[in-house]
Amino acid sequence: MLRLTSVSAFYGPIQALRGVSLHVAPGEVVALIGANGAGKSTILNAVCGVGPRRRGRIVFDGADISRASCAEIVRRGLMQVPEGRQVFPTMSVRDNLVLGAYRRRAGARPAADRMAHMFDLFPILAERSRQAAGTLSGGEQQMLAIGRALMGEPRMLLLDEPSLGLAPVIAQQIFRTIDALRGRGTTMLLVEQNAVMALRLADRAYVVEAGQVVLDGSSEDLLANEEVKRAYLGRGYREVWER
Repeated sequence: MLRLTSVSAFYGPIQALRGVSLHVAPGEVVALIGANGAGKSTILNAVCGVGPRRRGRIVFDGADISRASCAEIVRRGLMQVPEGRQVFPTMSVRDNLVLGAYRRRAGARPAADRMAHMFDLFPILAERSRQAAGTLSGGEQQMLAIGRALMGEPRMLLLDEPSLGLAPVIAQQIFRTIDALRGRGTTMLLVEQNAVMALRLADRAYVVEAGQVVLDGSSEDLLANEEVKRAYLGRGYREVWER
């Protein structure tokens, strides 16, 4: 579904990515883990055609999108849930969701049907549908950001730090939603600060350091890797993994 080959990215004279290569198969969930500032979010932004100047090859569903605009990439069905949620704060919950449905394609369900599905997935959004998005809690805004992306009926979803800044109980709720999407066969590339949960949700993962992929493998293999455990998982990882 997605393949990056030797992708580099630059913020002015600063090189943020150095020859990143990775792939995501249809129906697969792949995680990017690493320290803050390692380049994980930059990879997502490079894929989406926003942010840094980039070079290398990015192919989505057989089409080369290396030089495509962000709008063209969205039209092809690649949607991002950005870090920090970035909802439109003065607009209502409903209007934020409507904006997510602007991309129309042949065979797409009517926007009203998609809206009803989002309210089934996130009942709290139905209760808050006329409320300004900026007055929602952090967890509710994250649900809205995910719902807004799903309103476009994406072929692939990019999730950037979905649990960032959320209370643990709310983060667990977001993780359950991502797991439900996985169960429906949604293809996802996930950046998540909670490496344990990222590996629990993902089929495979890539470890990113200083703008480079330094390790990749199945979630089970990376959980068994002593270096990964020491650097990213913390002492209580096994209890969380087995829960």
